[in-house]
Amino acid sequence: MERKTGGGKYAMCGLDLGILQDMEKTCQVLRLGLMDYRQAWEMQNRMAEQIANGERPQTLLLLEHPHTYTFGRRGQRENLLWSEEELARRGISVHWVDRGGDVTYHGPGQLVGYPLLRLAQGNIALAPTNLSPRLSQADYVGYIRKLEKTLILALAKFGVPAVHLPGLTGVWVSVEKSHPAEPGSEPKPPAKIAAIGVKVDAKGVSRHGFALNVNPDMHYWEGIIGCGLKDYMVTSLAEWMQPVPSMEQVMDAVVSAFGWVFGMEMVEAERFSSSPR
Repeated sequence: MERKTGGGKYAMCGLDLGILQDMEKTCQVLRLGLMDYRQAWEMQNRMAEQIANGERPQTLLLLEHPHTYTFGRRGQRENLLWSEEELARRGISVHWVDRGGDVTYHGPGQLVGYPLLRLAQGNIALAPTNLSPRLSQADYVGYIRKLEKTLILALAKFGVPAVHLPGLTGVWVSVEKSHPAEPGSEPKPPAKIAAIGVKVDAKGVSRHGFALNVNPDMHYWEGIIGCGLKDYMVTSLAEWMQPVPSMEQVMDAVVSAFGWVFGMEMVEAERFSSSPR
């Protein structure tokens, strides 16, 4: 079952040209609850292949992970600060993956979003080609800027003034409200509230995505040098505002902002039940 705003429903079998054209403007939203990192990674791979073949609409996965550290293609092992024994004691899994960036943390209380979108032109079933689609560097960076804009708009719905910092990837907020500077001291630099790391596969479909800190246990960042950045703090909505919005409220804000930024109609699939925590 699906709920589609402003229109009827579409079937996922027997697709014709009109349905495929409509799918290009549609993004299905799946809210998956708490999901193991590898399970979510495998789901991305399956769905991305279906999307590339025109067998399902473009999709936004929204979920939380158990305690996890992931390293991207530029990951440095020395940015993992805790020992194997400490990782095991805290129940943290470690994964080396094919997204951009260095090491980051995922865990309960953090909203993770995986947009699976056709980004390379011509890479849809409407116009099959033997040529592998290529996404220019400008388009790749532009996609990341759109993800940042999505999160900035979503945070604005809660009165949180977030920004993009030139030369850095992610979304940032001032920490003066939650961590005031001592009188006479230098102002503190902005803190990262959302990390972004993506991949565009050989068929032009995006993988991985963003992680927005809503109300996670911030102590887990002590085990890494997040994104390889030593001089920047990490923060969360819970440190910035009280009461903290619920995860459902934050997901609603992200879905609304995502649809506006990407010019897509967001279709909510029936909710998956969350795994026990």
